Amino acid sequence: MIRYRCRRLVSMNSAPVEDGAFVVAGNRFIDAGPAKEVLSRHAGEYEDLGDVIVLPGLINAHCHLDYSSLRGSMLPSRNFPQWISRINALKRSLTDDDYLAAMEVGLNELRSFGVTSVFNIVATPQILPRLPAPRIRTWHFLELIDIRPRPWLDEPAFGSWLFFESAPDWSGGFGVSPHAPYTASAELYLAAIRASRDFNMPFTTHLAESSTEYEMFACGKGELFDFLSKMGRRMSDCGRLSPFRLLALSGLLPPNAILVHMNELDDADLAILGRKEWRSVSIVHCPKSSRFLHHRSFPFEALRDRGLCLCLGTDSLASNDSLNLFAEMRMAARSYAFLSPKELLQMVTVNPARAIGLDRWLGRIAPGYLADAIAIPIKDGRHDVYEEVLNYRDAVLWMMADGKLLA
Repeated sequence: MIRYRCRRLVSMNSAPVEDGAFVVAGNRFIDAGPAKEVLSRHAGEYEDLGDVIVLPGLINAHCHLDYSSLRGSMLPSRNFPQWISRINALKRSLTDDDYLAAMEVGLNELRSFGVTSVFNIVATPQILPRLPAPRIRTWHFLELIDIRPRPWLDEPAFGSWLFFESAPDWSGGFGVSPHAPYTASAELYLAAIRASRDFNMPFTTHLAESSTEYEMFACGKGELFDFLSKMGRRMSDCGRLSPFRLLALSGLLPPNAILVHMNELDDADLAILGRKEWRSVSIVHCPKSSRFLHHRSFPFEALRDRGLCLCLGTDSLASNDSLNLFAEMRMAARSYAFLSPKELLQMVTVNPARAIGLDRWLGRIAPGYLADAIAIPIKDGRHDVYEEVLNYRDAVLWMMADGKLLA
């Protein structure tokens, strides 16, 4: 057992504690609370972390680490298809080694900003067997696209799914991610749902991100419609329903899906999301990426009022200048004044833990939970400890993932 003491403990399991302590055994917390009580239950030496706030390690609910070499190479654009064309052109210039190096850069940046868990999208399946075990808790979601060609549906290639039968040798796992309804067919969504079920993997997808995506599906026209028509995409699913309803009403979203973006929702979409059976889905907002791409304001209040699990992510360095969740929380706070600092912290701790199906094991400092934690120095001693966390702007120098200290 290792015992720690700190000036403030934000466990996300109960009210913040002044003069707190927690105890770690193996990769689990076995006790946490007021130092006087915890240390009396566990006699012996302890490490005093000093004037710091200890809180659960942050969880980035959406990231593309293999784009980490693209920082500064993309200009903000109000034309989403132009941005897609630019990123596709840049990707063609990258090798597998470039992608592996970018992943390492991204993981190091996440660690520097206190992220101990990440849901990462991998667009290059050939690098999966080469990925080293990451030092933070990582779920690699294989991104699936079948505009052309359609490798994940061809019978010989379908055996590639068997890769996921082997458990990874790191904390975290694999997931599956049909990219979006405009790049993945209904058949591919069904194959992904089947793989998610058969291999017990989480499922995520980009959905209702841009106005051009909404226009394509709901109206059967627009810049994205024209762009994809020229690429040879079948457009028979356009001109009838919103992107969300297209998937939701066709059985193409599993019950525990993690839906990323969801900026473009109409009243009919929100009516469906208000139904009890949709309470198990989670929704990820990427504030800085959304601003970079000039997307519509995220419907935070409407989704929160419907009891949905809301999380924050950074997206990639192709549409962001950092992978800093503290900065994402501050951006959301500036844009949506009704959100409290505590709610925002929940969106990077307990909510993404629920999204990945580990709400009883991750995202809190409490007995039985996985020992992921970070410590940040107290700068001004704000009365509201959540507000002080929100305003932290430096690198995180003390962190623990899976019970191990990270340098």
